Amino acid sequence: MAKNILICDDAAFMRMMIKDILTKNGYNVAGEAENGAKAVEKFNELKPDLVLMDITMPEMDGIAALKAIKAGDPGSNVIMCSAMGQQAMVIEAIQSGAKDFIVKPFQPDRVLEAVKKVIG
Repeated sequence: MAKNILICDDAAFMRMMIKDILTKNGYNVAGEAENGAKAVEKFNELKPDLVLMDITMPEMDGIAALKAIKAGDPGSNVIMCSAMGQQAMVIEAIQSGAKDFIVKPFQPDRVLEAVKKVIG
């Protein structure tokens, strides 16, 4: 059975890029969210196997959304996405329960490697 993934990024083209990489490799994109608040809402609604979450977003950032998702579902799988130079945020994300992180611009191989490592 295909694994369901929720993509959360405020940039539509980033969501499209990730979706393209995932669907070409047999994963199912269950939903998309453009900010952290929507990500938490969609997570609770869809219960995906994995969330790919951008760190920097309007309304609610990825770290706050990660903490909210983890509070509601400690077993959830979240991989954070960040631009270069956000080391402190990446460390906070890992300490808050993120399983891995991917650096932008995305390398398809790195995205798939992280996803496979977390959900197979």
